[in-house]
Order: sequence, then structure tokens, then C-alpha cells
Amino acid sequence: MYKSFLIKYAEIAIKGKNRYLFEDALVSQINHALKKVDGSFHVRKEQGRIYVDTDGEYDYDETIEALKCVFGIVGICPVILVEDEGFDKLCEDVIAHIKQEYPDKHFTFKVDARRARKNYPLESMEINAKVGERILDAFPETRVDVHHPEVMIHIEIRSQINIYSRIIPGPGGMPVGTNGKAMLLLSGGIDSPVAGYMIAKRGVTIDATYFHAPPYTSERAKQKVVDLAKIVAKYAGPINLHVVNFTDIQLYIYEQCPHEELTIIMRRYMMKLAEHFAKENKCLGLITGESIGQVASQTMQSLAATNEVCTMPVYRPLIGFDKQEIVEVSEKIDAYETSILPYEDCCTIFVAKHPVTKPSLNVIHNDEKKLSEKIDALMQEAIDTVEVIHIEA
Repeated sequence: MYKSFLIKYAEIAIKGKNRYLFEDALVSQINHALKKVDGSFHVRKEQGRIYVDTDGEYDYDETIEALKCVFGIVGICPVILVEDEGFDKLCEDVIAHIKQEYPDKHFTFKVDARRARKNYPLESMEINAKVGERILDAFPETRVDVHHPEVMIHIEIRSQINIYSRIIPGPGGMPVGTNGKAMLLLSGGIDSPVAGYMIAKRGVTIDATYFHAPPYTSERAKQKVVDLAKIVAKYAGPINLHVVNFTDIQLYIYEQCPHEELTIIMRRYMMKLAEHFAKENKCLGLITGESIGQVASQTMQSLAATNEVCTMPVYRPLIGFDKQEIVEVSEKIDAYETSILPYEDCCTIFVAKHPVTKPSLNVIHNDEKKLSEKIDALMQEAIDTVEVIHIEA
């Protein structure tokens, strides 16, 4: 059982004088992720590296799964840390590592040494050659392949010597909390959880707004959205989910406006409400799961019509994706099976048979005037009766 993990990051390394801020954020996110794992952990920074040290027994698989959800990590390396007790002892430690890690020794390998501590008596190329020779002597069934090895033996000469041969991929991106906060319009579909995941991957903290329409949408539909928020929260950290009762607004629009414009006008009022909660929670933008041309409300003209009511930026990370690409990300983050559960959200229930695909803003403005008698009061009531659910994975 490994007692330490070497955490590799990528973009953080090019952040110049601000690098330490990103490293500290990554350490904080790792600590948060490991709270859910049985065991005692200590996360530390040392010489441009981040280590997770374990104290006593812990669940290896759970630890790896938790770290694989931390944005900013590109590689998780179960590592052996040994003191510098001479070259012979180093070779013994490498051979012991191979013996334990690889029961079948019929593999090709390469030794990759890095001498971060320049006072070590051997240079990197010498370490590669001499350790490789010792491995061949200990395990004659192995072979060296410097171009396409099946196993890469990494040796880093630091204050302690690092020995590792597995690099488990992390999710990449930037640590959550390093790039502000945004409000996700979260529905029960496939797209919006993926959009939230992708923006959180760039270091953005996420809150969410869900539009509920009882009795037309059930409590199971609401629970489905809560479950999707929990999946996003595995990666994005805690989320405050704003559940807005949208029934009266939808019914009023349905009564007063042409049915082919229902989706666009409803969407405009959703954006207004989401922006209200975004400003209230100091968000810097809205996030939607829209993709150009996927449905009638996502044509260029329709997107322009919904954008018009917003004063803050609207981030659409899926804008150029096709449906299969979105599904692949949804499956990767384990959201797909929840997203396809057959509980309708408010948008699908009130959809028009023949929705307009190229809405005219002048026409939309004129039709919205029909709502002037009650819409402000209904919007205020939706704001006053919002339910906020704190979501943690």
C-alpha cells in the first residue's frame, strides 16, 4: 500500500508570480475532496510538487476516485519516497517496487531519471543506464524499449527520492475557485450538467437555478435535478441550487402570447430570474447548455433574443458541440443515466407544436407588452418564494 501520492499539474506551472495562489487553491480542493474518504491525509507543497501523504490505513480506490474529481490535477502518481542512502539502496528500492507492482515481468521498460538535486553524484543519463542494467539483471524476462515502453520507471532525485511508474490521469483544468463564480441554468436534461462541469473545469465556482412548474412537473423531476447537481458538485464543489416556482409565469405567458413564441419568451424570463439570483450571489456570468441549432430555441436568432435581456455575460461551453459529443462527456462524468430518466421539466411540457426558429425582436417586444399587467408581480413572487438547496456531492 502506497503511503504517498505525487500530484501533477500542468497550467498552474506557467502562472508566474501568481503560481502559489493556484497551488494553494489546488491544495484546498484536494483537502476538500479527501474529506469524504476514510483515512487521515496530509497535503503539502514541496519544490514545485504537491504530495498527498497518508497516515495509517486508508481506502486506496476511494482515494484515487476522489482525486480524479479535482480540477487542476493532470496526473496522480502512487509514489515511494525514500531517503538518499546511496545508489545501491536506490536500485534495491526500484527493484522492490517492480516486484510488488508487476507480478508478470514480461514487459518492456524505460528508466526516466530527473536530477532536481544537482549535488547527486550521478547525472540523469547515468542513472537511467545503471538502474536499467540492475533491473535487467534482477528480471531477465524484461526488455528495454526507449521509444514505446510498456512501463516507465520514473526516478526523481529530490530532498527525498521519488520512485513511481503509474500516472493515473486526472481531469485537468484549473482549481475551482481561481476564476470567479457563475450561475448555471440547470434543467433535467443532458446538456446543462455538462455545461456546468466544463465551466467549473476552468476554475469557476458554480451556483445553479432550476425552474420548477408544479403540478406540471413532479417532485421526482425536482429530485432528478438535485441528483444532477450532486454529480456536478463532485467536481465543482458545493452548489447552492435555487429552485424557482415558474408555474404562474408560464401559465400567464401561455394565456397571453402566441404559442409559437412561448419557448423564446419563457426563456427570456428564465434568463432574467437567473440573472437576478446571479447578481445576488456575486456571480460574474450565466452558464447555459445551449448548442447552435440543436432545437428551435437554440438557433442564432433565438440565442440573440434570449441574450438581449441579460446584462451579464452568458457562457455557453457546448455552443459548437453536436449531441454525440455532449453525450460522451455526460457519460464520462456519470450524469447520462440520471439525465435520461423520464421525468419532464417545465420546458418540455409547455413547448409549442411549431415554435418559431427565427424570432424577430420587434415582434417579441410587442407580444411581451401583453404581459405588462401582471408579469412584474409574478416575477417578484417567484423571487420571494425561491427555495435554496445546499448541494454537496
